[in-house]
Amino acid sequence: MAAVRDKAVVVTGAGGGIGAALARRFAAEGARVAVNDLDEGKARKTAEEIGAVAVPGDASGIVGPAREALGTPIDIFCANAGVGTGGDPAAPEDAWALAWDVNVMAHVRAARELLPAWLARGSGRFISTVSAAGLLTMVDAAPYSVTKHGAYAFAEWLSLTYRHRGIDVHAICPQGVRTDMLATTGIAGDLVLAPTAIEPDAVADALFAAMADGRFLVLPHPEVADYYTARATDPDRWLTAMNHLQQKLEDRRGEADPR
Repeated sequence: MAAVRDKAVVVTGAGGGIGAALARRFAAEGARVAVNDLDEGKARKTAEEIGAVAVPGDASGIVGPAREALGTPIDIFCANAGVGTGGDPAAPEDAWALAWDVNVMAHVRAARELLPAWLARGSGRFISTVSAAGLLTMVDAAPYSVTKHGAYAFAEWLSLTYRHRGIDVHAICPQGVRTDMLATTGIAGDLVLAPTAIEPDAVADALFAAMADGRFLVLPHPEVADYYTARATDPDRWLTAMNHLQQKLEDRRGEADPR
């Protein structure tokens, strides 16, 4: 097991869902945790429940305030905050911009601040909550799928660039997780994600298992590895299967709105 006792840990988007589960697990393992969320009330509620400090605000600028609140350099950073923007290429420009800013650039900005100190001391751990959509895709959610691919690519780049210098990186790629975000995915979520949805604590369990094994890729749904292999080895067959899901989605949407 990667030792986390007394480590300074920051978890963004930790007011609920996966972020809160990660914060709870780190605190239970003896880490000193800073809970970040854009919703100040949720951040403070989670922090109070686990004996952590709350650092509400935009995840993109949280490294400095979290370091100050913890009173020590940051050892582990969980880039968990995300937005589940659905839609197609016609989605508004601001929806695409928000997805890019939160799902990708917040990770880049955090790494930009963290890396100099981590590289100087030869240790640090960056944990990116991506999504199976970052390895595969998600129907009816172009901004989400595209930016989650970006989040995965950035985590992968960090790992291949800095692992020999003591930087550990993990990309968490679950399918459906029973969170508020899942509840907003509508028919697409009901069709693709809900049938195999897991609890947020199962995601935390998968992360800690991956840290113990020194694995980059964290798959709370192990079957995603098979889907990822199928996508890589026979992309046309995989795309055809995904297109069948798209057609089912359109059929169900038509049944729900027969106009």
